[in-house]
Amino acid sequence: MTLSDARRILGLGPDEDPRPHLDEFHAARERIAELVRSSPNPVLAERYQQGLIEFDQALAAVHEFLRAIGLEIQPVAKPLPETPPAPAPPAPTQRLDDDPPVRERKSRASALVAWALVFLTGASGGAWFYYRNEEDKELNRQSRIALLERIGAEYLENRRWQEASLAFDEIEQLMPGSELAKLGRRSIEAGMDEEQNQFVGYWTGQAIAELEAGRIAEAHAAISKVIERFPDQPEAKSILARIAEARTLADRDSAIASARQLLAERRWNDAVAAARALTEKHPDSNEAKSLLGDAEAALSEHRESQAKAGKLLAMAEARDQGTFDQQALEWLREAAALAPDNAEIAARLEKMASYTRTLRVPGDFATPAEALAAARDRDRILIAEQVWKGPLVIDAAVELQGAGSGKTVVECDATKAAAITIGPNAKGARISGISFRHENFHAEGGERFSAALVRGGGATFVDCQFTGASGHGLAVVEGGEVFASRCRFADNAWNGAAAIGGGCTMEIRDSEARDNFQNGIESWDGASVTLVNNRCEGNSRNGIHSDNGTGSAVIEGNRLIANREFGLVLGSAANGRATGNIIRSNLLGGMVVRKPAATVTLTSNQVSLNEGPGLILEKGVTGDPLTSNKVEKNKGRDVSPDAEL
Repeated sequence: MTLSDARRILGLGPDEDPRPHLDEFHAARERIAELVRSSPNPVLAERYQQGLIEFDQALAAVHEFLRAIGLEIQPVAKPLPETPPAPAPPAPTQRLDDDPPVRERKSRASALVAWALVFLTGASGGAWFYYRNEEDKELNRQSRIALLERIGAEYLENRRWQEASLAFDEIEQLMPGSELAKLGRRSIEAGMDEEQNQFVGYWTGQAIAELEAGRIAEAHAAISKVIERFPDQPEAKSILARIAEARTLADRDSAIASARQLLAERRWNDAVAAARALTEKHPDSNEAKSLLGDAEAALSEHRESQAKAGKLLAMAEARDQGTFDQQALEWLREAAALAPDNAEIAARLEKMASYTRTLRVPGDFATPAEALAAARDRDRILIAEQVWKGPLVIDAAVELQGAGSGKTVVECDATKAAAITIGPNAKGARISGISFRHENFHAEGGERFSAALVRGGGATFVDCQFTGASGHGLAVVEGGEVFASRCRFADNAWNGAAAIGGGCTMEIRDSEARDNFQNGIESWDGASVTLVNNRCEGNSRNGIHSDNGTGSAVIEGNRLIANREFGLVLGSAANGRATGNIIRSNLLGGMVVRKPAATVTLTSNQVSLNEGPGLILEKGVTGDPLTSNKVEKNKGRDVSPDAEL
């Protein structure tokens, strides 16, 4: 190292005497060595070590220079030694030829000393100030790095990624190649990834939960939070597509429900128009196609019914002699059932029915029970629109007429009785336009009351509802006979309608049995049934279960849809037929035929899109049902023969 470099490193000027500062230089050297030993990381230690080496080289160069000029190294704060006195003249014995070299050396030494003295006259504490300045800068740098590390850690903990990134960027500037800065950046990346995963996981989970619960708007709001921050997140985009599909299906289902409501309200033309619009918008929807078929069939049937009702009216008018005529009255009742909105038929029925005694509630009697207690055969009891307390008992061939099934309601305590009971003497009783239900729900025990009970008598129910019963909606026992038309059996704890025991007959037409806790319609133990043009949907067991034994079963033109077991189960029957039924989308399968029901003829049934097998035939049931029935597109086998049931 040159003397000039040494002076620069130690902070000495070109002519500055280093001797007064030697102790300071040595103290500074020890401080630098301490920095090497106490460095917080290898990088800093290496840098301090390099500085120490350079400082040591500079000190060595100064010491060498002082030795070369013959100056004694003095401690700090001690004055320079006085200039020694001039040497005595040489002795006479000294050789003269030696004088020039001696004088030359003395002259060179004096010149060096003089030069050194001049050089050192500007001595100051430059090295000390240099060291202190460098030390202060290093301490400030280390303090700043420590502060930034602490601040960065706090920002990381609080998930303030941008501020944390700025802190570690500054550390990198203060300490290029810093492992601390690299670790901080990796922590930021890991934290951001974790935060994103947590954020995405939470809101996608929330969206899926809302979607599965059918809350489409809430699902869309949840997944939108992810899409707003991460537009290309794959799972979020997939869920968004599912939501769009669910919304389309929900809109379709809502439109189907609205169209079916039009059917229920007998607005046939509107129902057909709505169904056609649905099939155009959803051409692949089997439900929309089925609805269109229902609506067009209902419209066609309505037109036929209107024509038939007109003929019956004309026949009744021809027999009207101003006296009671049972046949004419029956024609008018049938005409009124076929065309309930026909004002002319209603007026003629009212006129001819008035030929018998009419009891009004309220008016003639305060309650339906009081009117029934006073009634006799062929009396007509008119019950106003109101919720009336039962139970009611009919034991005569009377007509009980309400204001409409959605207007006149009879209810009673589920633990007391059926809302209405038809006794054995009520052969020919007729009930229309009334809803029967339990006012509470009592689903305990093996003996439960029905909403309506027919015990041995005979009754006709038209435009009635049987709902919310703890037992069956309508039960026929003890050889009772029932004809039900345009009725509704729904939300009952057992079957919608049931016929139980030998001698019982139950005929149900143009009615609906849905959302019952067991079967839509069931018959067993020798009862006989005729079930025509009914819709059995969404029941917890089967749409129709016929286990008649010695009784017969005629099951025609029914729609058995989306029940949780099978659409139709033929357990046993002495004879009968199942024809023209549409059996679709049931959970366990379409139709089951057991060996004791093998005599029932199966023709023209359409069995499709069921979740299980289309047609299950118990071992021993012979014949090829595919020749006369359409069984296709079921998720299980279309036909499962020789089943062990």
